[in-house]
Amino acid sequence: MYDNGRGVAQNDAKAVEWYSKAAAQTHTSAQYNLGLMYEKGRGVAQNDAKAVEWYSKAAAQGYASAQNNLGVMYEEGQGVAQNTALSNEWYLKAANNGDAMAQFNIGKNYLTGRNGLPENRKQALNWLKKAANNGHAQAKLMLAGLQ
Repeated sequence: MYDNGRGVAQNDAKAVEWYSKAAAQTHTSAQYNLGLMYEKGRGVAQNDAKAVEWYSKAAAQGYASAQNNLGVMYEEGQGVAQNTALSNEWYLKAANNGDAMAQFNIGKNYLTGRNGLPENRKQALNWLKKAANNGHAQAKLMLAGLQ
């Protein structure tokens, strides 16, 4: 409620306080949100390594958005050493768990042969269609240009 200002005044520091309490009790959504707060520097000093720490905890419990964000962190080398193999591994986990952004990311990587993946149009179309069917606007736009 503090994060979004619903029912109370929006307050990032209070949001971090409550996310921290829930995250310490292994609440995956709180761990993910705490990762976001550290990545964006909301309510805490911006710290990519702490963001990776919290995303990792949520990702290990199967939280798809955390898995995707962890893939981004490894792809960009934010808070961790850049590692395209781990990046793709996390994207695939998140994509298989239904995360539209991860489906788009892995599809885009197959389409362009980037981030260590071979160029593979069939795989790209498969993942981009899944992302589009899950409402991902960029995937829809990319598919329109491919067909």
